[in-house]
Amino acid sequence: MDTSRYLDNSEEHQYDIARGQAAADSEQTIGIGVIDPPPPGPIIAQESARSQNWRAWYAALKAILPIYIATRLAFLTISCLAPLFTVKDFSPRAFHLNTLWHSWNHWDAEIFTTIARFGYTHYERAVFFPLYPLLERAATFVTGGDVILAGLLVSNLASLGLCIVLYRLVSEDFSAEQAERSVLYLALFPTAFFFASGYNEALFLFLALLCFYHTRHSHWWLAGLCGFLASLTRSAGILLALPFAYEYLRQRQFQLKAIRWNALAGVLIPGGVALYALWCYIQFHDPLAFSHGEVYWQRSLAFPGYGILHSMLNIHRSSGLLSFQALRNATDLIPDLLILLFVVLSFVGPWKLPRQLWVYGVYAAALYIFLQLFPKGGTGLYPLESVSRYILEVFPAFIIMAAAGKNKLFHLCYLMVSGAALFFLLTQFLTGHWVL
Repeated sequence: MDTSRYLDNSEEHQYDIARGQAAADSEQTIGIGVIDPPPPGPIIAQESARSQNWRAWYAALKAILPIYIATRLAFLTISCLAPLFTVKDFSPRAFHLNTLWHSWNHWDAEIFTTIARFGYTHYERAVFFPLYPLLERAATFVTGGDVILAGLLVSNLASLGLCIVLYRLVSEDFSAEQAERSVLYLALFPTAFFFASGYNEALFLFLALLCFYHTRHSHWWLAGLCGFLASLTRSAGILLALPFAYEYLRQRQFQLKAIRWNALAGVLIPGGVALYALWCYIQFHDPLAFSHGEVYWQRSLAFPGYGILHSMLNIHRSSGLLSFQALRNATDLIPDLLILLFVVLSFVGPWKLPRQLWVYGVYAAALYIFLQLFPKGGTGLYPLESVSRYILEVFPAFIIMAAAGKNKLFHLCYLMVSGAALFFLLTQFLTGHWVL
């Protein structure tokens, strides 16, 4: 919970004690002078607040640690067993031990490791924002130069951080029970294994949650800094300016005359994209290379819902419900629609957000719409490619989902179905199948 809510009573109590001690000490004399120590009450109160704050973060760590450890052990188990799907029965072949982490280096993870090693040597790779590969490169000093292992280290540490911040945020604004379920549901979402892979999803969500947390606590400059780093990780980070502005104005009853100079901290949030645009201009003579490069990856602007509609049509036009085309579209479509459902339920229905917490719904709606704007082109058969991964970033949907999780049937069905899909997709990913 927010420790500042308890300071008033504790300050008064601590100051009474300190005042009595000060009175006793003042009776002591040295020579002809009387020592009058300064009132220690405010200092003690500040120290107490810091202590309570650290205890709250430690409590959040203890609460999420079982979920984090259990999922990592499950991922390790799948990593050990997945090679069996690539060999015939009774094969004498043995895999090198580094297969346990090199099998995670597929698709975008391979591109990030290449950028970390050699930099941006190709124009189309500018769509991959720089903070994650920079941290990968830095982490090679810990991993002995193994950039693949460095990427896994960065992602898993960021994943631990995002779980802690999500728990702390939800426990303060909702309840500890809902916070734990939010972390659990996010950790078992079908594409949550990307938080443990060499992708930038974990880093982005960690920074976005930190920005959100500091925004809720009116730490405007810290929020701006975290938003700046988030927009250096993914272009979607620029959307964090929306909850920043909304919450800043809400705390001032939407009165423009109450705006102060600290509102300028919000300018830092799009600053990450602006800085990267400047670098793109220097490197490629195109400040929007990160956007123009999407053409190479067959993505272009479309109206929200285009991908959903065409994914449904492709399932209908497939050779059968159990065909590759139908099933792959379904694994993209169903998670997307599930998140959409809970974004809508944040505004209407039994779990709608109270007015003072609308900032969650505003951010969720804006981010969800943004993620639907760039469907996959090419053959047009799989327009929602990667969207089931992107929507991991819509964390308010998991908070509303956790509220619905009070229903035991929903809770168990989600854990079993989502968990099964998670470990199936992870096995596909580790064996080099088309899971992006």
